[in-house]
Amino acid sequence: MNKVKAHLFISGIVQGVFFRHYTFEKAHQLGLTGWVRNLANGQVETVFEGPKNKVDEMIKWCHHGPDSSKVTNIDIQWETPDGSLKGFDII
Repeated sequence: MNKVKAHLFISGIVQGVFFRHYTFEKAHQLGLTGWVRNLANGQVETVFEGPKNKVDEMIKWCHHGPDSSKVTNIDIQWETPDGSLKGFDII
């Protein structure tokens, strides 16, 4: 299995619209590990680790997010997966 790790910074109307909650649910549905949190600058930061096709699907979902959000930009940093993430958390 080809595992990857993606670190995203998501901009737009992404706070106060349950973005973290829906990200948590979608990541669980896809079987990914990682975490999601709000940043003081209004962005959402998240990390996903798992099979490349599942991480790619999660990133695609993040480009629109829940109906109440409006994503304007996503910065993605690819990192080396290390297997240290257990489950998926909202921080």
